[in-house]
Parts: sequence; C-alpha cells; structure tokens
Amino acid sequence: MTEVYDTIGAGYSAQRRPDPRIARALRVALEGYRTVVNVGAGTGSYEPADLDVVAIEPSFTMIRQRRQAAAPAVQGRAEALPFRDSSFDAVLGVLTLHHWSDVKLGLAECARSARHRAVFLTIDVEASGAFWLVRDYFPDIHKIDQETMPSLDVLGAVLGPIDSTPVYISADCVDGFLGAYWQRPEAYLDPAVRASISAFSRITDVGERIETLHRDLITGRWARRHRNLLSQDSIDLGYRIVTARLQ
Repeated sequence: MTEVYDTIGAGYSAQRRPDPRIARALRVALEGYRTVVNVGAGTGSYEPADLDVVAIEPSFTMIRQRRQAAAPAVQGRAEALPFRDSSFDAVLGVLTLHHWSDVKLGLAECARSARHRAVFLTIDVEASGAFWLVRDYFPDIHKIDQETMPSLDVLGAVLGPIDSTPVYISADCVDGFLGAYWQRPEAYLDPAVRASISAFSRITDVGERIETLHRDLITGRWARRHRNLLSQDSIDLGYRIVTARLQ
C-alpha cells in the first residue's frame, strides 16, 4: 500500500487527527511498558509522548507529515522490521493491518521484535458490515475488508491468546477514519474527507454513490432511516483494541 499512500496521503495530517478518547484507550493498553515500536505509523497519531517510541512507515509522503517533535521514524515494512529480536517492550499498530501485504508474516515480525505486549487498533469485520455507509452505499468496502482485514482468529493464531475490547466511536470523533462521521453523513460529501479514507481509493463509482447519499440527505430519506442514530452519543462500528501477551 506504499504507492497508495504516496498518492492519497498528502492531506492525512489535516484530516486524521488523534481522537483523545481513543488515544487514552491505547495508552492504557500500553501501561507498564516503556519502549514501543509503532508499525505502519503513518503521520504519528496515537504515539504516546511519554514513552520511547520508534516509528516504522513505508510511505515517505506520510513520514514527511510527521510533526518535528514526533518519534523518530524509519522507512520500512511490517513484514521485514529492521530490528533485533526483543528490541522493544511493546508493539503498537493503529488501523494498519489491512494494508500489509502479508499479515501473518508482519504479525510474526511484530512478535519477534517486541518482548512483552502487542496492541493493535483494528476492525472486527464480522461486526463492521452493519455500518450504514457500508451497508447502504458501499457494500464493496466490506467485501474488500473481508479479504484484507485479518480476523480476530488470525491474530490469535499468530500472537497467541488475545483480548479484544470494543472501541465505541463518539459522535464528535475528530479522527477522520471511515466510521468517524456516522452521525454527520454530510461529511462524506467532502472530497477532502474522502481523500483521507483509504477505502475510497479501492473502489469504483464513488461519485455516483456519494450523489445518492447527497440526494438521500436532501430528501430526508437518510434521516428517516437512521433517526435512532441522532440521539446516540457513541456507537460500536466494529473497531477493536486487540492486545496480546508476547513470548
């Protein structure tokens, strides 16, 4: 996926800001560990400032957007981490697993490079297909996720016993990933928003289906179908923090 992010990643730092609630949950999952390798680190969202972090990211476009004060970054891939065995206390990966060319190899490399803990923010594809944007307008996104997103069973098979904790996405989530605007559907009409969601780069006829959403918003059809969402503060869209004890 390096080439994809070299193309679409230019605006990520503006649209993909760390949501403080997700950041807290990830930091709790890393409690007790000092050194962390952040694999598929992108622009550096969710890297705890109080820990010793080294970032691995394949795309120079993403690396160039990292803040000056961000953790040091190395260009590299999950499937071939340039570290000795047990170099870090923990490994962190945030919405990255579905971009790896060989997930099992990448996970094995993570387990080799970290001594104690693996923490991944990922998606349970068994739960994510019910999201209205995917179900009603872009079902092929879910189909692609089923092909590229490793199941929790796969993570457990490579990492050993795992714990999976639901991450409820708040209605005012500030990180512009696919599910962030579940209560703000008009946001998906914005090309800048879509440009920072990699799923839209993997499908065709995006414009036509966004126009269908636009019509449904104008006519009130969306509001009638999803009235129940307007009173909710947060929702489970299948996002999960998966942790494992290594070695």
